[in-house]
Amino acid sequence: MNKPLENSKLVDPFNRQITYLRLSVTDRCDLRCTYCMPEKMTFLNKKEVLTFEEMHKLCSGFIHLGIKKIRITGGEPLVRKGIMNFFEMLNPYLSHQLEELTLTTNGTQLHKYADQLYATGVRRINVSLDTLNPKKFEHVTRIGKLHDVLKGIEAAQDANLKIKINCVALKDINDDEIDNFLKWCIKNNFDLTFIETMPMGDIGNETRLNHFLSLDELKKNISSKFELEDISFSSGGPAKYSKIKGSIIKLGFITPLSHNFCSSCNRIRVDATGVLHQCLGQSNSLDFRKILRDPGATEADLLESIRKSIKQKPEKHSFAYDFSKERVEGKIDRHMSLTGG
Repeated sequence: MNKPLENSKLVDPFNRQITYLRLSVTDRCDLRCTYCMPEKMTFLNKKEVLTFEEMHKLCSGFIHLGIKKIRITGGEPLVRKGIMNFFEMLNPYLSHQLEELTLTTNGTQLHKYADQLYATGVRRINVSLDTLNPKKFEHVTRIGKLHDVLKGIEAAQDANLKIKINCVALKDINDDEIDNFLKWCIKNNFDLTFIETMPMGDIGNETRLNHFLSLDELKKNISSKFELEDISFSSGGPAKYSKIKGSIIKLGFITPLSHNFCSSCNRIRVDATGVLHQCLGQSNSLDFRKILRDPGATEADLLESIRKSIKQKPEKHSFAYDFSKERVEGKIDRHMSLTGG
């Protein structure tokens, strides 16, 4: 494909330029985090999931129309067989239109792939990690071992990958170890982003509401022990950042329930089946699998479908937390593991 023309850039109905694609390569995961999915999760049939060739074709179309950053997500992306082949397929775009290729992972497989990730052009990764306590980690993930993640993080450091830690703030689970978490990140020069739990998918007998922690409350707690300064930095995502005096790390806060962050949204998500979700917290979607598997569909058809999908992007998500009634509103039926973190 040729270089994208100025007038071909993707702009949504609210004049936001879309430059960031989050692509889920699988809904499968080797953990079963209590806030994400039920213990006995039913995953997609492999035939429902796009092939790497189909994903590459779709990414190529998005890049042609102005996408500058692609984040590979899951599920856990590194459990998909042959995943490094897909990174190699996307690598050539980094020499031209694509500015960044990155990854969100739970870290369990990083020790196997850190060097290969760097070799394919990945320079920074997000690692989802909610506790540094081995017993709590096993409780939250149901089946995980903290040692595996820490070994992966060490391998990523050795491979010169820049690491950001994503931590879901959970009341009565990890809120008592925030100080130690911060000190660990400061010691290792890991940026750290806290995230409010989101009402997505049936998670069985677990309840998110009992563990919902407003990041306003968390930030107030942190400010009583660390000197924070708000900064205007943006990594392309929804986080609002602060700096901790005396350290070089950036501290981010993602607040889907307590504060809407949609005004500057520049991203769209494609799940592992090829369905594009214009918004994480809405039901708007467009199925690209039909187009990609239609032998009569042309490249022009694909590009026109991409443009059409952006024109349907809503203004904001519908997640909300009613503090007076202690009730979460705007619940979405699909799981985060399908949509992509």
